Amino acid sequence: MALVPAPGVDPDWQALMAALPCLAPLRRTPQDPRYHAEGDVWTHTKLVVQSLVGLDDYAAATPERRFVLFHAALLHDIAKPATTRVDPQTGAIGQPGHSARGAVDARVLLWRSGVPFALREAVCRLIHVHQLPFYAIRGSRSGESAEMVVRRLSLELDLRELAALAEADMRGRVCADSEDVLVDIALFRELAREEGCYGQPRAFADRWTRMRYLRGEDVHPDYAYHREAGSTVTVLSGLPATGKSTWIKTRCAGLPVVGFDDAREAIGLKYGKNEGAAMHFAVDQAKALLREGRPFVWNATHLSRQMRAKTLDLLFAYGAEVNVVYLEAAEQTILSRNRKRDTTLTNAAIERMLHRWEVVSPVEAHSVTYHIVN
Repeated sequence: MALVPAPGVDPDWQALMAALPCLAPLRRTPQDPRYHAEGDVWTHTKLVVQSLVGLDDYAAATPERRFVLFHAALLHDIAKPATTRVDPQTGAIGQPGHSARGAVDARVLLWRSGVPFALREAVCRLIHVHQLPFYAIRGSRSGESAEMVVRRLSLELDLRELAALAEADMRGRVCADSEDVLVDIALFRELAREEGCYGQPRAFADRWTRMRYLRGEDVHPDYAYHREAGSTVTVLSGLPATGKSTWIKTRCAGLPVVGFDDAREAIGLKYGKNEGAAMHFAVDQAKALLREGRPFVWNATHLSRQMRAKTLDLLFAYGAEVNVVYLEAAEQTILSRNRKRDTTLTNAAIERMLHRWEVVSPVEAHSVTYHIVN
């Protein structure tokens, strides 16, 4: 909190550079002058932070929410050095995927720095979607309507903070269409107000309707959708050695357990060997339980959203009620536990997993709970 500036006050840039060496490469990272005529990424980042601390949203925020806003602005382009690509023919500069990669990089950095889970994830969620208010009104790149974007995002983060970050991001650059984009951000705010989700989650008739809507079905958020009969499935998510198996023993005793680790053991595979066979074994087990409508637990790391989607899509296809339980522990706790386990998974392998670590979002299942142990 000590480095978070008061409203209207310039940060201590020298202290920030000393505390966060990962900022240094931003000075050496170029940007496309069509969108960033102000210069390199560090120049842009400083302008964004300076714009942010001058906004009314920042002045009105509590100290904790200023922490979130400030770090989201400071780290919003943290992955640009790693994602920069220069076209050898045209010289055009691009940083594809820098928002998603930046959220992961910020997560690892803030986790190792001991930032509380809720504040850390608020920062990371903002970084992940910090550009969405630029074009949501005109139609998102995924094809979602503006209403869908606003409704979905409100379940994941505070739209007041997202709009403030987007406004600061646009004010902290020099580009031809900045005024037009600022108008679009203002319209994004107004749409969120109309939807009743500016500063709070959008209300839905119930969680069944919410999941049907979020998964693209033609249902209205305000009218309850009939629930299909199916299994109730608890899906575990989290890094290895965060206590998933212990959680199952204490909370779900007697329920069938499906998982890749269990599948490996059943068919005699070491970690990382013939993952396809383990996956097919687990999926076949799950399908049998789903056909019978039985409750069960799916135990796996499910570390990235892409990997979770493979499991969740299967469960939703069978009409299951899906409740995700995310577990997390401090890094030294995880590494210490893993050293003591009878496993072929090394600590070095766990550390390599961090580059795809995406904490489960509230929009991914009927319910999501977080169990954090330090």
